[in-house]
Amino acid sequence: MDLADLLIELYDRIPDAVRGAVEGLSPAQLLERPAAEANTIGWLGWHLVRVQDHHISELLDERQLWETGDWAGRFGLEPDPSNTGYGHGPDEVAAVRPAAAEAIVAYLDAVAERTRRYLAGLGPDDLDRIVDRRWDPPVTLGVRLVSIAEDDLQHAGQAAYVRGLLTS
Repeated sequence: MDLADLLIELYDRIPDAVRGAVEGLSPAQLLERPAAEANTIGWLGWHLVRVQDHHISELLDERQLWETGDWAGRFGLEPDPSNTGYGHGPDEVAAVRPAAAEAIVAYLDAVAERTRRYLAGLGPDDLDRIVDRRWDPPVTLGVRLVSIAEDDLQHAGQAAYVRGLLTS
């Protein structure tokens, strides 16, 4: 298995995990909180896709898909490319209102397809390239790709856990 295949295998697991957490839920269930200030399933799904869209767009030096279609409208938000969910408090979490589970899945499918195309072109020598000098040490492409996948899979797992709490 080469590097691109390995990364695609990893990233291809994210949509299945998200589908398992959101499919079949009503819009109201996507907005339920297991505790007063907890994240909703809708917010968790939105956030993990926003992070991937934001970071992969940056790597491609392209506009985010969030900005180029009606994705924001499907979540009751403005198409602000800086709004990825980092630092959101309870009020911002409540403002993320996916119209349906399908909004999360459709946005993820679009982002995942672009991510897959990007990953398919990578080789081992690409991983050491510095992609973010705002950190010390600077962030390499390899570290950024691991960070995106880890964040997405953690939030998909959190959404699945919340689903279990709400539907048991």
